[in-house]
Amino acid sequence: MLEKFILKFNHLSDHNKEETKEDDNPNEMNNIPEILRIEGNIFDFETPLCEAYHELSCLLKIDTSLFTYDIQNFKTYDEYEQELNNVKAKSTDEPWWYDELADGKLKDETLTIKTKIEGSWGDAKPGVLKFCEWLKSCFENFHEIEYKVVCSRGVETRKVVSRTVHGALTEDKKVSVVKNGKDSLEICRVVNGMWQTSGGWGKIDRDNAVDAMLQYADAGLTTFDMADIYQLLTATYGFWCVLPIFYVADGPAEDLYGLFINRVRRERPPEFLENVKGLTKWVPPPVKMTSTYVRQNIDISRKRMDVASLDMLQFHWWDYSNNGYLDALKHLTDLKEEGKIKTVALTNFDTQRLQIILENGIPIVSNQVQHSLVDMRPQQRMAELCQLTGAKTHNVCLSLSGTYGTVMGGLLSEKFLDTNLSIPFAGPPLNTPSLQKYKRMVDAWGGWSLFQALLKTLNQLFAVKFVLDQPSVAGSMVGVRLGLSEHIKDCTAIFSLKLDEEDVNSIQEVISKGKDLQRVIGDCGDEYRRA
Repeated sequence: MLEKFILKFNHLSDHNKEETKEDDNPNEMNNIPEILRIEGNIFDFETPLCEAYHELSCLLKIDTSLFTYDIQNFKTYDEYEQELNNVKAKSTDEPWWYDELADGKLKDETLTIKTKIEGSWGDAKPGVLKFCEWLKSCFENFHEIEYKVVCSRGVETRKVVSRTVHGALTEDKKVSVVKNGKDSLEICRVVNGMWQTSGGWGKIDRDNAVDAMLQYADAGLTTFDMADIYQLLTATYGFWCVLPIFYVADGPAEDLYGLFINRVRRERPPEFLENVKGLTKWVPPPVKMTSTYVRQNIDISRKRMDVASLDMLQFHWWDYSNNGYLDALKHLTDLKEEGKIKTVALTNFDTQRLQIILENGIPIVSNQVQHSLVDMRPQQRMAELCQLTGAKTHNVCLSLSGTYGTVMGGLLSEKFLDTNLSIPFAGPPLNTPSLQKYKRMVDAWGGWSLFQALLKTLNQLFAVKFVLDQPSVAGSMVGVRLGLSEHIKDCTAIFSLKLDEEDVNSIQEVISKGKDLQRVIGDCGDEYRRA
């Protein structure tokens, strides 16, 4: 038997001889020695490799004749003519302008188009707001156009998703004031976040980045948020967050602002300069906070940003067991009295520590914390304290100013709709620090399936607007990838958006199904203090 197998092998490998097909002799397998046979499917095992093989092998099972079928939206001329004739027969409700049309054929065509448009009315979808903005800039009587007509679905040949939230257009205020006593600062409600300049989102060209900052400012987005640690080296800190924690001499975010503000001084009028605000953070190691140490570090930021006085200094502290944060804040208050800082604020402090700081007489105007549809922790203890004291959190006066994470690093976008990240290469890559960070938040909140339900309910703009409408929120931050991509039109469209009661209820219905991150993670900022 073995000799027969060897002869058979040599016969198949001899290209000069006539090839034989295995199907010609179905009994040939019986001639192979049993010891050399492979029984079963070698991929029929529950290993990661085999599971991946089964998931990807579904492509091989697609019926190839599928691609020969007629696509439903493509019709012949006769079919379209028949459809139009059927629509004409149903168009019995003639509007007031019908008799004004002299041509009979034109009358019929007009009614046909009217009927088809009315049949395509539906919820707004991504891109509609841009179209509305264009209409608004071109037509003085835009407010008289019926909203449902503007939100027609008939543009695309494929319906992606029917969104529950559609919103309406209005003129909302673009600025808010964060204040505490005599200290106050006017900021744009949509804040340009500059964490994306720290290297994890692509290489930043300084000239292109400064040009982009001017474009944002010219569009009315005049508030920029940065930090001394937004630098080119980043590292993972704990499970919940990704933060730059290497201290080097050159901080790109503050340096970019310095270049930008000088361009503004040279190329824009003085009144324009007054509207531009630069909010920076100081994130020191938990060492002894002497007056000299604090002053030296603030002078570094002032030099990088090329300003005599910082519009806002937001202070972060890593270790609550070391109450040196009170010493640091008192020294920062002294620098404010000297005119080197205009307003003192916090970032990522919890409610307990915020109350202690206020009780020590430190004039904090805001606390910048994470706030999104997934993370509603600021609307619990923090917002209550802000309303009681008049302080706002960087999204609200005491306020939450420039709350961040509102669009979850881009995760809260249609790009991730109908994707399954558990399958390799099945969805967009999580290739930035922010996407990776907020994916962990989604996992803690309720998982990817529940997040998909949220994506089907609304888009990015509605997410930002929802957070901006929350109590004590003065502003909401949207990250900018300067010189790499821009979303100026989307950001400015937020000011013209209004969510009605039905919209809000639809959003709350979904987010109420998620877990309370206050119980899972802790209060605001605790994600930075947990391993």
